[in-house]
Amino acid sequence: MSDTMDVLEEKANGGPSMDIIDDLVSVRDHEAFAAKHMPDLGHDVKDFQVYTWRISRWKSLDKRLTSPDFECGGHKWRILLFPFGNSNAPPNDTVSVYLDYADPKKSPEGWHACAQFALVISNPQDPTIFTVSHAHHRFIAEECDWGFTRFSELRKLFNIQEGHSRPTIEDETADVTVYVRVLEDPTGVLWHNFVNYDSKKETGYVGLKNQGATCYMNSLLQSLFCTRYFRKAVYQIPTEDEHPTESVPLALQRVFYHLQTSDQPVGTTELTKSFGWKSFDSDQQHDVQEFNRVLQDKLETKMKGTKAEGAISKLFVGKMKSYIKCVNVDYESSVFEDFNDISLNVKGMKNLHESFKDYVAVEMMEGENKYQAEGFGLQDAKKGILFQSFPPVLHLQLKRFEYDIQRDAMAKINDRHEFPFEIDLAEFLDEDADRSQSWNYKLHGVLVHSGDRYGGHYFALIKPDRETRWLKFDDDKVTPVTDREVLEENFGGEPLNGIAPPLQRNQVRAMKRFTNAYMLVYVRESAIDEILSPWKDEDTPAHLKRRLEDERLQIEAKKREREEQHLFLTAKVITDDTFARHEGFDLATFDEKNWPPSELPSFRVLKQETYSTFKSRVASHFNVPENKIRLWVLVNRQNKTVRPDTHIPENEPTLTVEVIRNNMAARQNDLRLYLDIIPDPSKPEPPAGSIMIFLKHFDTAKQTLFGIGKEYVSRNSKVQDLHSLINERMRWAPGTPLKLFEEIKPGMIELMKQKHTFAQSEIQDGDVICFQVEHSEKEIHDIEAQSLYSNPIQFYDFLQNRVMIIFRPKFEEPDHDHPEFSLILSKKQNYDMMSQKAGEFLRHDPIKLRFTTTHATNGSAKSVLKRSLNQSIQEIMVPSYVNPTTTVILYEKLDVSIVELETKRSLKIIWTGIHNKEEASYPFLLPKTSSVHDLADHLAKQVTLTTGGTGKIRVFEVSKDGKFQKEFTGSEMIGNIPEPVELYAEVWQRYFIPKSDKFNFVKQEIPRDELEADETTKVISVFHFNREVARTHGVPFRFVVRPGEKFADTKKRLQTRIGVSDKDFAKYKFALIQVATFKQPSYIEDEDTIYDHKFAPEDVLGLEHIDRSGRARMAGEKAIVIRG
Repeated sequence: MSDTMDVLEEKANGGPSMDIIDDLVSVRDHEAFAAKHMPDLGHDVKDFQVYTWRISRWKSLDKRLTSPDFECGGHKWRILLFPFGNSNAPPNDTVSVYLDYADPKKSPEGWHACAQFALVISNPQDPTIFTVSHAHHRFIAEECDWGFTRFSELRKLFNIQEGHSRPTIEDETADVTVYVRVLEDPTGVLWHNFVNYDSKKETGYVGLKNQGATCYMNSLLQSLFCTRYFRKAVYQIPTEDEHPTESVPLALQRVFYHLQTSDQPVGTTELTKSFGWKSFDSDQQHDVQEFNRVLQDKLETKMKGTKAEGAISKLFVGKMKSYIKCVNVDYESSVFEDFNDISLNVKGMKNLHESFKDYVAVEMMEGENKYQAEGFGLQDAKKGILFQSFPPVLHLQLKRFEYDIQRDAMAKINDRHEFPFEIDLAEFLDEDADRSQSWNYKLHGVLVHSGDRYGGHYFALIKPDRETRWLKFDDDKVTPVTDREVLEENFGGEPLNGIAPPLQRNQVRAMKRFTNAYMLVYVRESAIDEILSPWKDEDTPAHLKRRLEDERLQIEAKKREREEQHLFLTAKVITDDTFARHEGFDLATFDEKNWPPSELPSFRVLKQETYSTFKSRVASHFNVPENKIRLWVLVNRQNKTVRPDTHIPENEPTLTVEVIRNNMAARQNDLRLYLDIIPDPSKPEPPAGSIMIFLKHFDTAKQTLFGIGKEYVSRNSKVQDLHSLINERMRWAPGTPLKLFEEIKPGMIELMKQKHTFAQSEIQDGDVICFQVEHSEKEIHDIEAQSLYSNPIQFYDFLQNRVMIIFRPKFEEPDHDHPEFSLILSKKQNYDMMSQKAGEFLRHDPIKLRFTTTHATNGSAKSVLKRSLNQSIQEIMVPSYVNPTTTVILYEKLDVSIVELETKRSLKIIWTGIHNKEEASYPFLLPKTSSVHDLADHLAKQVTLTTGGTGKIRVFEVSKDGKFQKEFTGSEMIGNIPEPVELYAEVWQRYFIPKSDKFNFVKQEIPRDELEADETTKVISVFHFNREVARTHGVPFRFVVRPGEKFADTKKRLQTRIGVSDKDFAKYKFALIQVATFKQPSYIEDEDTIYDHKFAPEDVLGLEHIDRSGRARMAGEKAIVIRG
């Protein structure tokens, strides 16, 4: 019996027990009873059966009973009853009853059955007295019984309940009935728990891993992957010499290749890194349409000059015509433009056909709204849009989100909106369009958004080709779906099957209201065979296959290595060369907290490999005769040093490396060895009575401490005997005075007594002796006066406290003027020393450097370091559990002293000039007591104002929705203006790319007509948008409208105001955005007089045109930027 029985009451698909039933429906009236107590779940019924089991002498029953088997839907079932509760229920207090799949062991492997059922205990004499509970479940081998552990309290069944004349169990007798509907499961995944589900096996496709909030990206990538012509075009971009994290085409090729070949979900981290995204960018959900446009623009650029050039246009670009056609004279004004997708209204539209009709709806220009036709004067006219052509792959954006001006936020439209599997778009074409082939389109993909304006989840429904069924691509899972799941369940709004039953159905409906289609992909039927043609092996570039196959083999080798790791150990070998390059304690660094381990030659060795075999490998690796090497085992001493202790015996041929590790280096996971080169192979053993010591030289001039080598010395010789040996090895003059120190352990470096013997000094094999040339008192004073170390004790203290700090530019990408670099500092040093050393490296005045700590998890800026505190490096360092060996600090190269910054405020001004364009940015450092008016005066000295203009400057912020200016009066003290990170993050990004988190203003020169505006004129707000009112860009501005002025003349002044060429200005559209009718913009004609409009405070004039900066966005949304 499965454990799932015990917790069923907590599961959503189990209905509650109904002890008292008001409507008298008999358990024996099967159809009526099922209609009342088994809600329609929306699935086809394969079979329906009812089975009743009479139970007598209830109080004498066994603890567990099963009914005879019965059949339903080709499966055998039975009732499983615990008359007094099963083991997990209170004893003798509860009845437990389940539907049990009979003898699952005899069923074929991988069997399952989807059943909806109701379990009933009723009075045999009066079948209208009963207790019932219903549920549904996918029965599988691991969960072959399902039901109700606490079906009912026993006393309620034995006692007469209110409104009844009999108890349910009367004279210890009752009927236990089960109603079973076995449901069709056309997809094979109905109510699947997806434990051990294999997408590749079930569908032939695999999913994409979600990095945090990248489901919107995953759904689009799967759609593009299944658009096989697009996949081929991406593969045609040359990428042989590129790196995946720096090349969008290569990273996308790799994702597509893995989707083709992998049997596991594919990661997208490489791809997002190629976009230039950090980890926090992957946690930001974005608009699918915007991401699609940005990605296609990037790929189109990369395709230029390659075989793939033009593929994006061929696949996704259509052409439309905006026209105004006179009714009574032969005159038409039209503009043609390309489109990559079409945004269709959902609100007020019943279906896709109505949305298209709305898009091309003709607007009559008549009466007071007549059109001024060139050469014909005022004329009645028709205004509208017609399509010249649709692309082979048509992306339709359903406008499920709209900007709510009153709430200053986006709102989701969950209205029902139907779309078909097939649509003929010929009726929406211009009469001159090519109709030689059908304009019939087949539905290829549905991108779905489930959630509300605050967030949610994206997934894709795709039909990859004519033969393949519809599939659901939901991040890492791919599952088959029914036609109903493609259409009806994504129309949004209320379901059409009438009033849903209570209980669990309410929950299902509530979810459906927020799950609906957001983007549709249609493929022209005549182009399907080309666009979705079967994939051939030669369609995948050979260089990509080779590269990824090599990587696959490497991954498999590493996997095998991990799986077999228990059979191996790692041997790390210290040589005289590695010792000579080592600057630190011992012979090498292994486990030091604040310093990376030494890079040592390593060997992966089978634990059972004999020492003689291993020694031969080592000799061969270092190209040394085998009889000239001796290997010493390093051990962890009690004083926390790691030193050579004993050499491995040569006379035990069966000795294995595991025995050596276990017996000679017991407290180590790996084997650490020192390679001792024997000068005379005829004397393989160390000299009798000798000690192997290691020598290090501390060079006061270079401030370095490096290994010199090893020496065998007699235990009874004196320490001073080393002097002549060292002088000879260092090629110093005989008699050069030396000081010798023993490196006992970190923090304990002691001057050795020259006349003691090595035995008296307790020197043993593997000990380290450090030497330096002896200096006079004056020399020592001069050395220390330069903040240098005069002896090894001081330098060892530095080594014990040294840390590596990485410095990165705070706002710029690393370059020649702003490099990324690292410094080795002591934790005992302070801010001033760090600043001095950083200044020396950067060749920049240390007092003009500002430092900021970082978050260890993602490297983002944390807090500015204050020089006045002069903290120690220990205090500055941020504890990191990710990589404890390094700390990252951001730096800024300032033009002023950071001392000044304590009394001044750093500001950056974006100057837009008279033409509402971002001309330049100007940094200022002013006393915090300065006013915004003072700031304007300083700017006026740096910018060129219009000759004959007002000479006045306005300082303002931009509203969050990008539509209004929020002007400063000029009297505000700049030190009192709130810090900008919260205030400006979105506003700044709406129209420029931030370079710092300093406070940022926008400034404009005030036009003369605005300054001189009187009570007969109006000053209105004007903003820029592209296609959708919420997709704003540029800098909003104020503009004077005059009484009686036709909009044709207003436009001329607008063109002058923003400084746009005639060619570009001809493509502009103009709309009035009103609070009262914020749902749709009201487009303005040349004969309109906008002065006559009664402007509410939040009414604005919108200029609709393409954003040339590429920085458009939805209100409150961060822009998508792809840099790779």
